[in-house]
Amino acid sequence: MENKEYSKIYRIIHWAIAVSFLLLLATIFLRSTWLNKNNVADIIQNYLVSIDLSLSHDQLVRLAKQIRQPMWNWHLYIGYVLVGLFAVRFTIPFFGQMKIQNPLDKNLSVKEKIQKWTYIIFYVCVLISLITGIFIEWGPKSLKKSMEGIHVLSNYYLIPFIAIHLAGVLIEEVTSKKGTVSRIIGGLKG
Repeated sequence: MENKEYSKIYRIIHWAIAVSFLLLLATIFLRSTWLNKNNVADIIQNYLVSIDLSLSHDQLVRLAKQIRQPMWNWHLYIGYVLVGLFAVRFTIPFFGQMKIQNPLDKNLSVKEKIQKWTYIIFYVCVLISLITGIFIEWGPKSLKKSMEGIHVLSNYYLIPFIAIHLAGVLIEEVTSKKGTVSRIIGGLKG
């Protein structure tokens, strides 16, 4: 197997996408755990009780949503960045900078075909996430609920993909393609 040399544009896009996904995961994680609207409402309620004030549960949830709004805004901004990064990622192969994944190439080993199919599945899932996210924000209100359901479900690919990707990189690093990590960071041939 031949070691790849990653171009500067490939490395920049790779790491920009990676950081964007990690930031998105952080917003998802925080919104669904510690900063869940009901948890925040409970914290506010506990404080209000201590100073002899009260709000209804609906008022508390509305206040909690306002407190969490900046985090939601970051989720949106990062989503827009990902739309741009993937637009660039899918455009630059036409300029010869990055190859399009082709798992049907007869010259590939079974392992390479599996790798390429994994990336294609990943890209399809990302496109579903991005398109449904755009529909949630900009589409007709009648589609919002169904798009939210699909958007949430489509995000279940990300953590397994990251785990598979990191495992694959580590396996290559200690077996057949030593130097993979240094090439994706610095572009140096292994």
